[in-house]
Amino acid sequence: MTENKIILGFVGDLAAGKGTICKYLKEKYQVNSYRYSTMLRDIVNRVYLPESRENLQKLSTVLRENFGQDLMSRVIAEDVANDSNKIVAVEGIRRPTDITYLEKMPGFNLIYLTAEPKIRWERLVKREENPGDSEKTFEQFLIDEQAEADRLIKELGQKAKYKIVNDGTFEEFYGQMEKIISKIKSQSV
Repeated sequence: MTENKIILGFVGDLAAGKGTICKYLKEKYQVNSYRYSTMLRDIVNRVYLPESRENLQKLSTVLRENFGQDLMSRVIAEDVANDSNKIVAVEGIRRPTDITYLEKMPGFNLIYLTAEPKIRWERLVKREENPGDSEKTFEQFLIDEQAEADRLIKELGQKAKYKIVNDGTFEEFYGQMEKIISKIKSQSV
């Protein structure tokens, strides 16, 4: 059920604002968002492992190597297709295979989020999403961006239809998103 549905796919650098924009969209438009890491977190929690970035990356690699590089893409595409909302968000796109099925769906729009590295590092340390984030040095952060799961983000971002630079205030960030939504809605009429 994807006809006339707006599918917002977010590819973004580490701590560029993917979760923040999806939270905004949920509050303003009642958007459901799907996150690639949710299925990974479900598994590591089920087997009582810490939700560390390293464990999530290892699990992603094992799953993709054993069940196909497009495994998580198939799961997310099914979730999106089964969602009855008019606007759906997909957060945490990292690899070309992550959009294999989504880009075939009508209404799919890839959006690249980025910000200056120092700003993103400060956000990561402050939010403490994963164990050890609050103690992470800027140098460690830069190394994390070179991990297998994050290396292709900038390249995939070049293929995005829209780009948001999230170096400013929340209002500026949300304003950029609103302009994109308006543009998408006007094109789908």
